Amino acid sequence: MPNREVNLTKRVQTPLGMRYCRVVMSANGRVKPDLILLNGKEERHPEGAYYLEWREGSKRIRLSVGKDAQDAATRRLRKEAELNAVNNGVAVVPENDNVHRSLATAVAEFLDETKLTKKPKTLAAYTTALNYFTESCPKLYLHDIERRDLLKLSAFLRDEKEQSPRSVYNKFENVMTFLKAQGIRGLVSKNDWPRFVEEEPEIYEKMELKKLFKVCSNEERLWFEFFLMTGMREQEVMHSSWEDVNLFRGTVTVRYKPEYGFSPKNYKEREIPIPAKLVKSLKTWKTMSDKACGLVFPTGGCKPKLDFLDCLKATAERAKLDKENFWLHKFRSTFATWSLWAGVDLRTVQQWLGHSDMESTMRYLKPSRSQQVREKVNEIFA
Repeated sequence: MPNREVNLTKRVQTPLGMRYCRVVMSANGRVKPDLILLNGKEERHPEGAYYLEWREGSKRIRLSVGKDAQDAATRRLRKEAELNAVNNGVAVVPENDNVHRSLATAVAEFLDETKLTKKPKTLAAYTTALNYFTESCPKLYLHDIERRDLLKLSAFLRDEKEQSPRSVYNKFENVMTFLKAQGIRGLVSKNDWPRFVEEEPEIYEKMELKKLFKVCSNEERLWFEFFLMTGMREQEVMHSSWEDVNLFRGTVTVRYKPEYGFSPKNYKEREIPIPAKLVKSLKTWKTMSDKACGLVFPTGGCKPKLDFLDCLKATAERAKLDKENFWLHKFRSTFATWSLWAGVDLRTVQQWLGHSDMESTMRYLKPSRSQQVREKVNEIFA
């Protein structure tokens, strides 16, 4: 059987995003630290980590091996020898790639790479989860981590940190993603994962929205109607520009904004139709807006507005409503639920919301509470 090959790559930042690039070798066969090949040309990239890459059948396997070039090269040769021994029928005990890697070093390198590839919010979530993991886990080295350490993490989050079941699950999932990036799999079964009850998304009642809008200024009303009638996330509304709004076609587009360091969730742009009522309000708003600023809802100095939630809470108090029942994402839930109640198909609502999977959208399939439904119920039990 032909010899198997293990490649050494480095994951670096390129104009097209993060890419796995071949390393550059010297004449004596040693890896040149931080040098990679990009489009056939040598470039220096001190950021990122080295990865081993090989195939198991049609599946490509990648394993992070840290930031030291020579250590990564040594581990490549060791992995290649191991695979070829197995290929030729020689029984070998695979050497653990993580024997010499400390948990603290692996966490630091993982977060360093996450900072390059993910949004600040994602980095913060991984940082918190891994800080809790290292606090609950007494192990110094990756190869010592076992199933019991992950079960202890769940109990630690629940009992000592008093996290909600959903938060426990999210942090556990982030730690599992970290371990998978280190080539550590199979420590826990499906039954070992923490569980939580999927709460039904809350939506606004039309009567409470009527009370809210009654005390709004024209500007406040436009803010909250924009959230309600587009179903957009807070960051998406904050970074909406007039270039995104097509008042002739009645649409708003969520798109990448490099000037603000903003990109849509899942890195997917999308177009959302908006009702004539909102188009009319936006036309009026545009005539009064600062022509030198492209943002739809800027603050002084043409900066994205950061206090929508505070404004919503204050408005709810002014309307003598419980401010604890008002938050921005609830507009998005209401948009989705009302759209489905109105008969818009799931696939279309999924596209409007920017969900990557249908299951996320299906959470908003709530039973209708319309007067027609109420009349049918009364008729059944008359």
